[in-house]
Amino acid sequence: MSHRTAVGPSALVFAAAVAVTTPLFVGCVPAVIAVGVGAGALVAVDRRSTGAQLDDQTIEFKVASAAGTRFGDTTHLNVVSYNGLVVLTGEAPTIKVADDIAQLAKTTDRVRTVQSEMVVGPVTDLGARSNDTVITSKVKARFVEADRFRANFVKVVTERGVVYLMGIVTRQEAEAAAQIASTTSGVARVVKVFEYTN
Repeated sequence: MSHRTAVGPSALVFAAAVAVTTPLFVGCVPAVIAVGVGAGALVAVDRRSTGAQLDDQTIEFKVASAAGTRFGDTTHLNVVSYNGLVVLTGEAPTIKVADDIAQLAKTTDRVRTVQSEMVVGPVTDLGARSNDTVITSKVKARFVEADRFRANFVKVVTERGVVYLMGIVTRQEAEAAAQIASTTSGVARVVKVFEYTN
């Protein structure tokens, strides 16, 4: 399906590199799980076109609304779209419900790819969600403090202590963002869902 993006005309190449450790029990830097996409040209501030930004807002609303109508409060769902790359986080009562939500997202107009990180289990309470909000704020503040890239180039989402990083970035910016996020207190692990410009 077509999608308005800020990338060049060359075909997008999907690549994945996965590394897993258990940082909560070992004195090492938290793991970084990477899912990347090759891309082309850049836009000055957000790096997404205005159209892509509007598309992302529409995608998030449509998926959340459809899932809410179908499954109600049996699930806790966060939908984040960045340039048509959608990440789903939260909790579902069964694997089938999680799969059905992922399918809803995949069939939504202008969605390019879906990464479902939903888990099967009871929905998180307000305390857990508040903690995730605090972690997101800390990561963003550290991005600004470090000044290794423009902080608004990287979207930060946290669920159950897992930080998801999204954006259209260089590989150097991606590594800097992951390093900063992974060494932020309270972060269990980092998942990179980036679209690369080089």
